[in-house]
Amino acid sequence: MNGPTLRRLACAFVILPALAVIAPAADGPPSASPWDGDARAAVRLVGGTPPPSAAFLIAGVEIRLGPAWKTYWRYPGDSGVPPRFDFAGSVNVKAARLRWPAPMRFADGGGTAIGYAGRVMFPVEVERIDPEKPATLSLALDYAICERLCVPVTARARLDLPAGDSEAAAVAAARARVPERTALGDGGPLAIRTVTVAEAGPKPRLVVTVAAPPGVVPDLFAEGPTDDWALPVPEPAGEGPDGTRRFMFVLDGVPPRAESRGATLRLTLVAGDRAIETTARID
Repeated sequence: MNGPTLRRLACAFVILPALAVIAPAADGPPSASPWDGDARAAVRLVGGTPPPSAAFLIAGVEIRLGPAWKTYWRYPGDSGVPPRFDFAGSVNVKAARLRWPAPMRFADGGGTAIGYAGRVMFPVEVERIDPEKPATLSLALDYAICERLCVPVTARARLDLPAGDSEAAAVAAARARVPERTALGDGGPLAIRTVTVAEAGPKPRLVVTVAAPPGVVPDLFAEGPTDDWALPVPEPAGEGPDGTRRFMFVLDGVPPRAESRGATLRLTLVAGDRAIETTARID
């Protein structure tokens, strides 16, 4: 078993008393479900406004975190577990496509975690079975919250759609935080320019060159082609003569019997309020 996988399995989880469920307010707004949680973390569904002529409805899964608490991205880094969103109990919903807003990195014990703090909204595009009828979005969420120790949490929420739009601006802001897909080598002001193998061997060392607007410090995250890859979090490795920045990481954490050569990695570059995502094949 590889090092990053062992580190992830070593993340300390403590089972604490179940989180209290906050009862729905009698006069709660129709644009959001009641919060499910407590002062450490709570979850709700909110309604949004779809783009003009969209064939889907917009909603959001909002997680509210207390001071010093954090939760994880789809790839949690050296420790932690990703949240699991389940919309199987929904009514008149053909598909619920969840989008991941750009994350941040955290020092986490002896490693680096990737996730969110404060408040985070996950936009959801809801496609109905019958577009002429309303839908009910039902969420079952299993996630982890961490301060000094990590706590597994389960949350439930339901919201009738279309919903009110009092939270639409927050959902729209979250949609703007979802990384845009771009091509490797794009020449824009925020771009992943090159991915090169600096050292070959069983565990190649990769160097990723990125561009970011002046005065903005970018961050980079790397994911493997499948969920069982446990790649290290790329580390800053200086600036190039043309003002670009470099990140470096070793292709450690490759699953047994998997080959790094020929694999396609997903790279996410975050810079301020913008983020992009691209793929790169390792040759």
